[in-house]
Amino acid sequence: MESEDDMIDDSVSMEDDFYSGDLSYCYDDDPNDNDNDYYFDDDNDYGLLEDDDDDDQDAIVSRRPQLSYTVLKEADIKQRQEDDISKVSTVLSISRVDATILLRYYNWSVSKVHDEWFADEGRVRQSVGLLERPTVQVSNAKELTCGICFESFLRDNITSVACGHPFCLSCWRGYISTTIYDGPGCLSLRCPDPSCNAAVGKDMINKLATSEEKEKYSRYLLRSYVEDNRKTKWCPAPGCEYAVDFTVGSGNFDVSCNCAFSFCWNCTEEAHRPVDCETVAKWILKNSAESENMNWILANSKPCPKCKRPIEKNQGCMHMTCTPPCKFEFCWLCLGAWAEHGERTGGFYACNRYEAAKQEGVYDEAERRREMAKNSLEKYTHYYERWASNQLSRQKALADLHQMQTVHLEKLSDLQCTPESQLKFITEAWLQIVECRRVLKWTYAYGYYLPEHEHAKRQFFEYLQGEAESGLERLHQCAEKELNKFVTGDGPSKEFDDFRAKLAGLTSVTKNYFENLVRALENGLADVDSQAAAACSKTTSSKNTGGTSKTRGGRGKGSSKSGGSGRNVDDTSN
Repeated sequence: MESEDDMIDDSVSMEDDFYSGDLSYCYDDDPNDNDNDYYFDDDNDYGLLEDDDDDDQDAIVSRRPQLSYTVLKEADIKQRQEDDISKVSTVLSISRVDATILLRYYNWSVSKVHDEWFADEGRVRQSVGLLERPTVQVSNAKELTCGICFESFLRDNITSVACGHPFCLSCWRGYISTTIYDGPGCLSLRCPDPSCNAAVGKDMINKLATSEEKEKYSRYLLRSYVEDNRKTKWCPAPGCEYAVDFTVGSGNFDVSCNCAFSFCWNCTEEAHRPVDCETVAKWILKNSAESENMNWILANSKPCPKCKRPIEKNQGCMHMTCTPPCKFEFCWLCLGAWAEHGERTGGFYACNRYEAAKQEGVYDEAERRREMAKNSLEKYTHYYERWASNQLSRQKALADLHQMQTVHLEKLSDLQCTPESQLKFITEAWLQIVECRRVLKWTYAYGYYLPEHEHAKRQFFEYLQGEAESGLERLHQCAEKELNKFVTGDGPSKEFDDFRAKLAGLTSVTKNYFENLVRALENGLADVDSQAAAACSKTTSSKNTGGTSKTRGGRGKGSSKSGGSGRNVDDTSN
């Protein structure tokens, strides 16, 4: 049986592995272990609406490490900070000021403080600057000399920290004020003596700083509890003052702040499940980089033969004139001087020299580069336009959802003589649309980086994406267009119950489509590999038995939750 200390050590080790990015331990748990049911888990519905009919997926979901996070207000952060300070102060029998300095030094990790302190208290004190006795012996004279301004003061006007170096109150105030206005570095304040490592705690700040400086110092201390702590991060939404505390959980880092902004706790970009953080980082960098500009220039322009400035030809003949001050006239096809061209070279709309040189392979390399740039640009444009389009559609859906909740639901309730509590299916449909637009948007980033040579995976991906997108468009059409006639009607409609059933049904179907898509992408489209292996094994088996088989594969909507399933029909003749 393990001792209590061993269990604590194992827990601390597990947390350290998680926050350092090692999640391997998470997958060793018993799939049937339900001890962690108190975690906030949104793996079942992939961030979409709940569905109690997914019992057959419990085994898959339970094998995934679960997620737990807490959204913290400023008061919650302060309370946690005070609790940690009290805990360290009590266990180590030191002042709250010293406990604060220790926690700051070890990034607010209580367990780390305890481990280091009990391993070697003297070394910790020396590193942190918590001296047990003064390093300077001060005389008993009535007056002492300040170590900064070198003037003599009565003892009442001289003070020091644990080291004993004497400085006057005026110099202390100037030193503290300067460091506080310099920024958060004031939290690691040391004795003004250059050779001394003694820490300056909050008690000295409270004693000598102005009220404004105390407020700044307190703000820095509060923010350090979030920014220096590996388990907490600020919500990245503009103007949001909430923080998120992320405890040991799963590889799903998507969290929703109380400000309604959803983001990835791991990379702090907007929520991007099922696409991993690395792909998102590459996609965002590509969208902001100059590489696509250069591709466009390479694909759609040619350099002036004289000044080398890129020139785009969008219409007209082959006679080109560079912009001032160059004004060089040349042929667009062969880039030769236009003075050497005329009727004998093909006139204004052709160039015999270019055609002859092209047949000899003179322009092969340049044309190859232009073609490659053009293909790359077309591929990027295809995926980016759809990525951006779904982003705009999601923003529009959010606005429509807000208008529905604040205006239309009440009006619809009055018109249809139905309580608002029975109109939740409309809100659920719009929430589904918003979430599906987010997922669909990021699938286009996934598709862009899907290797071209993996044809089977690409076909499977495009099939799942197409099914999900079609379902979403039907749901969006129903929630936006068909609902409008009931909102603008004059009274109760007999068709409203049919509409309710249709919208709820579309919501459920769309949810299932997107669950299939999310699950497949998170598994790396592994179903394609498994189906290919099964087909290969089946073919080998047929050859070994000496039979001949004819296989007809079809793509369709199977009952499997992992997506479309292939259908094999074997006819064996003797």
